[in-house]
Amino acid sequence: MERPDLAATFAALGDSVRRAIVDRLAEGDATVNELAAMFPISLQAVSRHIKVLEGAGVVSRRREGKTRPVHLEGARLASAADWLEAHRRRLESRYARLDEVLKSTEEPT
Repeated sequence: MERPDLAATFAALGDSVRRAIVDRLAEGDATVNELAAMFPISLQAVSRHIKVLEGAGVVSRRREGKTRPVHLEGARLASAADWLEAHRRRLESRYARLDEVLKSTEEPT
């Protein structure tokens, strides 16, 4: 089954600057200027990264007076983490079965 939300989430997290933004936002909301101070790139470039994260539903912005703090949307990340965990468990089970098959085919020493 196709999950466009997951595709957008993983695509957005595919960039190291965007992952660093997510890491910072895990500590709490921040303004674009606060986030831009973390990087040797322009404010406009950071804004573009935030727009990608926002488009994927990973972050949101709200108006607070004259600022627009960026907020991490945990539900989108939780959905991606759940998907990864389900696949990790499935692979772990397959590897365990493979280990059993390999053990059963070993010649006694």
